Amino acid sequence: MGEDQSGSLDTPSTPSIGVVIADDHEVVRRGLSTMIESEPDMRLLGTAASGAEVSAVVAATQPDVILLDIHMPDEDGITAASKLRMAHPKLIILMLTSYSDDARIYAALRAGANGYLLKEMSGDALLQAIRSASLGEPQLHPKVARRLMDRVMPPDDPLAKLSPREHEVLCWITRGFSNKEIAGAMDITEQTVKSYVREILSKLDVADRTQAALLAVRYGLLLDEDKL
Repeated sequence: MGEDQSGSLDTPSTPSIGVVIADDHEVVRRGLSTMIESEPDMRLLGTAASGAEVSAVVAATQPDVILLDIHMPDEDGITAASKLRMAHPKLIILMLTSYSDDARIYAALRAGANGYLLKEMSGDALLQAIRSASLGEPQLHPKVARRLMDRVMPPDDPLAKLSPREHEVLCWITRGFSNKEIAGAMDITEQTVKSYVREILSKLDVADRTQAALLAVRYGLLLDEDKL
């Protein structure tokens, strides 16, 4: 038998992530370039200093991921992202910017960005975001995620303003009971019910019983007879 050649066999290498950096500040490009080049599983394929250069650099290098600033000369990053998404459907577009206002966040996501990151994040966090994005996971800086959640989450539950008795009265109102019927069900006077209703309308800032009932349903008031 021939000599053992196992030592000469190539070991499979970890697939590398091709990255392009687009930012109009040279110091940012250099810093990001140095960071990317130091990672064994990443390759820096090119850089762009303006929005107008982005398309050409991406077309020439075919990266997996692009780190794209929003504010650049000639063409802003959001416009560039929209063009890149159409020309390169599989490209991972990560906006890397200093801006965290709602308008830019939504515009970038509508343009097809796979993530929205802020330059204040640590280098390790950015590298992890690139790796996770390359696996198909959307990436949002924690501050950006919080802003988006604040916009979609309902405001504080207005029903929390009500006392337990007012909450009980509202349950009966939501079921369509009149003041007289509520008084009988709760074993209190009708006048007391009227007082509760006035407080409920005031605390919920609504004009009438119907609006109060609709608000109660909107915020998940349980209409369980066993709880009354």
